[in-house]
Amino acid sequence: MKILLVCAGGASTSILMKKMEKYWAEQGEELSIKAVGVPRCGDAAREYDIVMVGPQVSYRMDYIKEATGLPCAAIVSMDYALADCPNIMKLARELYGQR
Repeated sequence: MKILLVCAGGASTSILMKKMEKYWAEQGEELSIKAVGVPRCGDAAREYDIVMVGPQVSYRMDYIKEATGLPCAAIVSMDYALADCPNIMKLARELYGQR
């Protein structure tokens, strides 16, 4: 699965990315993941299957959906804050099924 994470600045998102990569590997699943800011999401989306949006930029969801043309969803604030990878993986699978 190829996930594009859209965020504001990237500090907390890079921590989440590392945890997601580790969790996916423990589950025996491949994951390609990259984090970009909202302004770059359209150009970056070409190489990805789905878009997951950090809660801090979820108010830009309409723009992100239009710019990427991919299935998009905001990560629940608590899941994002706690890096709850099982819940995030469940959301990713739901989005992947919408392709």
